[in-house]
Amino acid sequence: MSNSSDVPSIKVWGWTLSVFLLASYLICIGFGLAVPGRFHMVEAWAPLLPGFEWLTPLGFAAGAIDSFLYGWYIAVIAVPLYRYFSKRGA
Repeated sequence: MSNSSDVPSIKVWGWTLSVFLLASYLICIGFGLAVPGRFHMVEAWAPLLPGFEWLTPLGFAAGAIDSFLYGWYIAVIAVPLYRYFSKRGA
């Protein structure tokens, strides 16, 4: 018998991953503000976040929204895949 709490939830994983990625984005922005330019993470974030520009309000908002949405994207794809493969493997 399978416990229903063992089944991954898209909603739980969506929120978990979204908040994790948003927090990571905010930490990297804070890091970029605290250290010299050669240590910035801009080169890592910019290709992954459409609309992101360093130190502009619109770019900051676009990066935050994109980071949050990536968490939901991962959850919507990964949780059904996990469910499918865990049933086939059992």
